[in-house]
Amino acid sequence: MSGASTEGIRTVLHPVTDLAAATPVYAALLGTEPQTETPYYTGFEAAGQQIGLVPGGGPQAMTSPVAYWHVADIEAKLAEVTAAGATVHEPVHDVGGRLVATVTDPDGNVLGLLQDR
Repeated sequence: MSGASTEGIRTVLHPVTDLAAATPVYAALLGTEPQTETPYYTGFEAAGQQIGLVPGGGPQAMTSPVAYWHVADIEAKLAEVTAAGATVHEPVHDVGGRLVATVTDPDGNVLGLLQDR
C-alpha cells in the first residue's frame, strides 16, 4: 500500500424521492436548517458531518446512502483502492469545487472518495 491517508467519513449523501418532504425530516433529525438548498441538492452540516439529500439519486443514480471518505490525494487513493480490488464506479470529477469519485468493493458496495480543493 502506498499509504495515501484518509481523513475519515465526513460526507454522506442520501437519495430521496421527494426533496421537499425529506428536508424537514433531516432538519429535525440534525437539529439545524440546511446550509445549501437547490433543486438538485440540499446540504446540512451537523457535528462536523456533511449530510446531503439528492433527489432521485442524482446523475449517479444512487439507490442507497453513499459515505464519502475525505482524502488528501484522490488520484492516489483511487489508484490504491483499485489496485486492491475495487472497481471504478464513477471516475474523478469536479462537483462544486471538490473532486469526487466512487468505487465498488468486491460485493458491489459503493464507496465515495472526496478531495477538498
